[in-house]
Amino acid sequence: MAAAGGQARMTYLPIILLAVLALGFAIVVLRLPRSAWTLFAAALVFGLAGYALQGSPGFGGSPRAAVDDPDQTGGALVEARRSLFGTNPPSSYVTMADGFARQGQFTTAAGILRSGVDADPKDTEAWIALGNALVQHADGRLTPAALYAYAQARKLEPDSPGPGFFLGVAMIRGGDLADARALWADMIARAPADAEWREQLQQRLNMLDALIARMNSGKPTE
Repeated sequence: MAAAGGQARMTYLPIILLAVLALGFAIVVLRLPRSAWTLFAAALVFGLAGYALQGSPGFGGSPRAAVDDPDQTGGALVEARRSLFGTNPPSSYVTMADGFARQGQFTTAAGILRSGVDADPKDTEAWIALGNALVQHADGRLTPAALYAYAQARKLEPDSPGPGFFLGVAMIRGGDLADARALWADMIARAPADAEWREQLQQRLNMLDALIARMNSGKPTE
């Protein structure tokens, strides 16, 4: 029973950290409007809590619900990604896919986004959206297809924090904290000294380091 409780805590830790990191990034780096802070935070908390309660990340073949809190996890990711691109309107493919993603229909969203990147392989936002949709469809698992999508986005805009940030978020959600740490550390090392997002990502990395150290020390995490 104690082992089961420890495993449950390990499952919740990446979920909680993901919520904190995503909210902080959206506010400071992506400049989420103050009026949207409460809504965005609520979406993260309830959406990710729903995932932690209903999902089983440790079981590759576990079935997923047809709709995973559609206006929460999927919607929060859409809003965070949209904030990154500011006033630049998304393509019609991305707009259509976002509607399905908000309803938890990630398979349909991914299919539309595949058509979108086929039509315009240089659409960075479509590649990021595709990566997010594929991760959501796989219950938080970072599949080879999702990795490829994030890599394509990063190749198109190597100086943008967006592709690397969302890839790191996906890694954390899947429990790959060490890989997320290595990715973000590399982003910071390569970033220009005057990059606006550099300091904020460093703070998120410090939080991640503290969590990893506490987990490795065997100390209680609650």
